Amino acid sequence: MQHGGCLCGAVRYKVEGNPILGAICHCRTCRKAVSAPTLPFTQFPLDAFAFTQGDPVEYRSSPPVIRSFCGRCGSQLTYRSDLEAGCIDIMTCSLDDPEVFAPTFHVWAAEKLKWDVIADGRPAFKSIRAAGEQI
Repeated sequence: MQHGGCLCGAVRYKVEGNPILGAICHCRTCRKAVSAPTLPFTQFPLDAFAFTQGDPVEYRSSPPVIRSFCGRCGSQLTYRSDLEAGCIDIMTCSLDDPEVFAPTFHVWAAEKLKWDVIADGRPAFKSIRAAGEQI
């Protein structure tokens, strides 16, 4: 079991088991949500995840997507898509130990910033991995 939460400690969560996947997103929406060039995330089955303290604020950032964050400090915590109803993405760096689940690929690399050079050897997909088109 792994634990995580926001910067100020008002919202905490736990997650059990092994992740489905781990990746680094370069899309414009994720960049805007976290004010950073990339967003590492780790995906789990929804039933493996639970908030244990506090109530996060939810925001529908696009028609199928709901993001959660701490209403006090603003830390981004989760991402859920209606297109993957049984899954939840946890912002990897919100884990108490973000080293536990290393990302294995990049998504939305076609939207990356020009100065954001992907040079870590991980596969980089133009959009989602399911589309299969690497850069």
